[in-house]
Amino acid sequence: MQFKHPELLWALFLLLIPIIIHLFQLRRFKRTPFTNVKLLKSIVSKSRKSSTLKKWLLLFSRLGILAGLVLAFAQPFNASDSAVKEKENIFYLDNSFSMHAKTANATLFQNTVQEFIKRIPKDEKFHLFTNDDTFLDVEINDIKNNLLEIQPSSQQLSLKEISLKAAAHFTNDNSTQKNTIIISDFQQRLGTFPKDSTTNTNIYYINPLSNTINNIAIDSIYTKSNANGSIDLTALISANYELETTAVSLYNGDKLIAKTAAGFNKNSKANVLFSIPSNEEINGKIVLTDIGLSYDNEFYFNINIPEKIKVLDIGPTSSLLRRIFTEPQFKYVKADLKQLNYGALQTYDLIVINELKAIPTGLTTALQSFTNEGGSLVIIPAPEIDLSSYNKLTSFYFNTTLGSKTEQEVAISTIKFGHPLYTNVFEKNVSNFQYPSVTGYYQLKTNATEALSLQNDAPFLIGADNVFIFATSLLETNFKNSPLIVPTFYNMGANSLKSSSLYSTIGKLTQIDAPYILNKDNVLKVVGDDYEFIPQQRVLPKKTRLSFQENPKTSGIYRIIDNDKVLQNISFNYDRKESDLSYLDFAGVPSTAVNKSIADFFEITQKQNTINEFWKWFAILALLFVITETILQRFLK
Repeated sequence: MQFKHPELLWALFLLLIPIIIHLFQLRRFKRTPFTNVKLLKSIVSKSRKSSTLKKWLLLFSRLGILAGLVLAFAQPFNASDSAVKEKENIFYLDNSFSMHAKTANATLFQNTVQEFIKRIPKDEKFHLFTNDDTFLDVEINDIKNNLLEIQPSSQQLSLKEISLKAAAHFTNDNSTQKNTIIISDFQQRLGTFPKDSTTNTNIYYINPLSNTINNIAIDSIYTKSNANGSIDLTALISANYELETTAVSLYNGDKLIAKTAAGFNKNSKANVLFSIPSNEEINGKIVLTDIGLSYDNEFYFNINIPEKIKVLDIGPTSSLLRRIFTEPQFKYVKADLKQLNYGALQTYDLIVINELKAIPTGLTTALQSFTNEGGSLVIIPAPEIDLSSYNKLTSFYFNTTLGSKTEQEVAISTIKFGHPLYTNVFEKNVSNFQYPSVTGYYQLKTNATEALSLQNDAPFLIGADNVFIFATSLLETNFKNSPLIVPTFYNMGANSLKSSSLYSTIGKLTQIDAPYILNKDNVLKVVGDDYEFIPQQRVLPKKTRLSFQENPKTSGIYRIIDNDKVLQNISFNYDRKESDLSYLDFAGVPSTAVNKSIADFFEITQKQNTINEFWKWFAILALLFVITETILQRFLK
């Protein structure tokens, strides 16, 4: 038994008072004459026995009254160690897309919120956070409306991040019991379960998901030109259960332009092909109907009329690059060094220094200014060069210098598949590729990333972002006959003007170049159907570079606007990671920490925190002793 006010137990020493009074009370007797002494002795004997019994019963009653009152005011109770500790409860409520799966009458998340509001004690103070919002030191009535209005989030905290965020909101008071309660469907992408860091910290898991969710998702799309001059648009669709077909529709804006059925293979995968016209602006949306997750039932894309990428080739040779940088995507210009207009360099997107024997100082200065303003540069040395003039230019980029030339035949044997030049070029890392070779190369000393390397680990092609440097002339290698040459130069050109792709993914860094020169005080806005924002932007001499990562928050097709004039469109889709409905195994988690529902959690918690109070019983006991003493005084003679 425990006491809320144990200091009052000192009052039990008051029990000595009635004991002293009853044991040491002095009584005075009156002398009364009687004629019959024998009768008197009999009366005295009987009176003494009756008085002794009454005395001890009264003593016991008065001791009971005092003891009952003292114990009642000390407030005795019985409870576990955790029940008497003050609680710090922090709830994490997962509002990711997978929690918004449809159920019989609402979504899983909506049912979870309603159950949470219903079950949590109305006067309990707690902290609560989601993937986007945080509510500190609140009662349920303070945030009830906020919880009912929470929207699905494309961001998903991992279990480690949830644990760390909760720990940041706990106090430093070691006497309190700290509880982190995680409410989620626990997809595998949340990571491994965290461990309790101290004995005063508990982590509980509530999984409201009780039934298997069947879901169909549009994973991605891609386009390919066909022989008829139109574009083949392919949508990749997957399901997590067996089915034969599902209807898929293609829209251009609000107009339905095609509809077909997706047939699934034994792996529950399907490819859907649409044919769309080329050289036509399309604000596309692919739609399917599904009773599982709703966020992956639509896929947005747009095809803008592309701006031509302007390429300037400075040097004596041109036939090779002319065949790569072709219309309509590129506008290729060949220039002789003697007739070069330095002032016009800023009008180009990509400049290729193509096997010049020497680079004039004026051209070096102009190229440095060109790349500083966002232009792209490719340097291909000639078989014989003026090292000093080349190094004046190359040292400006990645601290690169060209050393002496090595006359040796060496194979180009290493492709950096993770380099931005070769993103999406190879489906997988290739080991049996027929690599080209060189007959001679310049020794490069650089801090740049290598894209291609020779067999002896010497760099063949280095660079990143907007500057690339070759270690040898293309005349001294059969690289020009290799399948590598087209994607290498094509991506150099395509990346020089970061035009919008078919679509972008929300939350991932996306950069596009809008080929528009803004006035000094102008900024570009991005506008959706019911949402607009100003993206991060950098004004360059002949274009404006826009960066997207934190915005937008919702999927759709957005318009890039300058003073109410629509410049171009850009599409954003949610990451499809949550469409993989694979869940964590709780096998290694203590069963006491896992709950199947919010109702179970609060019921178990209430039992564990139950405090049995006994003060009322002691107060009643004291009252019974009072009644007993009254009866003794009145009826016992």
